Amino acid sequence: MNTFIAVVLVCANAIPIESCSDDRASEVRKVRVSNELGCTNGWQEIISRTDIGEEIGKTAYLKTECRRVKEPQ
Repeated sequence: MNTFIAVVLVCANAIPIESCSDDRASEVRKVRVSNELGCTNGWQEIISRTDIGEEIGKTAYLKTECRRVKEPQ
């Protein structure tokens, strides 16, 4: 069975979206979810409660990714 890792990257506005990656982001949040829909839900609320929430849309943006993880058989 496959599970997914939901990833939210916080990148500075100066970093192009296609270059925003784990190593270039100022913050990376990851959580295991059971399906692809779980990758898209709840991040806005989580980020808005952090110190960086004020910067989103001003000096930084969020990029979300959904990464498939194969479970050991």
